Amino acid sequence: MKAIRFSQYGAPEVLTYEDVEQPVPGAGQVRIRVAATSFNGVDGNIRAGFMQGPIPVQLPHTPGSDVAGTVDARGEGVDSLRIGDRVIGFLGLTGQASAQYVLAPAELLAAAPTSIPLPDAAALPAVGLTAYQALFEHAGLTAGQRVLINGAGGAVGGYAIQLAKNAGAHVIAVAGARSAERAQNAGADEVIGYGTDLVEVVGEPVDVVLNLAPIQPGQLTGLAPLVRDGGVVVNTTVWMPAPSVPERGVRGIDMYVRGDAAQLAHLVSLIDQEELRVDVAERVALEDLASLHARAATGGVSGKVIVVPPAV
Repeated sequence: MKAIRFSQYGAPEVLTYEDVEQPVPGAGQVRIRVAATSFNGVDGNIRAGFMQGPIPVQLPHTPGSDVAGTVDARGEGVDSLRIGDRVIGFLGLTGQASAQYVLAPAELLAAAPTSIPLPDAAALPAVGLTAYQALFEHAGLTAGQRVLINGAGGAVGGYAIQLAKNAGAHVIAVAGARSAERAQNAGADEVIGYGTDLVEVVGEPVDVVLNLAPIQPGQLTGLAPLVRDGGVVVNTTVWMPAPSVPERGVRGIDMYVRGDAAQLAHLVSLIDQEELRVDVAERVALEDLASLHARAATGGVSGKVIVVPPAV
């Protein structure tokens, strides 16, 4: 089968398009014929070697955290899925879905949406679960609350805006000039540009701040004054700690996304009920993944990109 791998850390050129042996599922696993995976920003950091501490991988490594595809083979003990089932999943940040086939634990997979093309569903798992877990598991967002999403113009931000609005929250989106329109289209009540004095503009305190942007530590700390007493700051840029203000009861939470089939199934149901929109900015062939990494390294990628392997 065809796959993209890197055998050493480095620039995008270390990614090579190779023939590799087709994997065989073990107990509790299925093999998926990949319709698409997706590109996530952390993929470039893993490839470059910047994440060897928190996210170690064994070389040679095939990237690809998200998968949408069709069950092709089952390992021992798998009876929840059948050959031919269309599934999606988040395989973890060391997933290996940039290939024609990938192995996945059956317990991490959910049925794919029926209302959108199967490859497009690869744009959901990692970013959709990040948004859902940040808002509801960590922040406990409820109807009537105010949430500020910093970095709202990206893929996670798009889902976070939609989910927060569906929950009855008032959403304030902070986004760059290129992505402000995307945040507005996702349903934000207010859109504020980067560089604005947020303390002055936001006015009434918010219940939740969700930081999705790779900002400086001082900028992250500066988000805490926006939060009401007893509120929460949830941070997804985990190389720096979320600020807490104990004297005001403001909690800072750093989160890592995890695979969760039940949550993913809930997000799929929202898609099929037309309550959650999947936006795909680009569709890139698997063999062009190195070029995609190179563009991303220079800021040339905006929105969610899916990566499509050749047909088998």
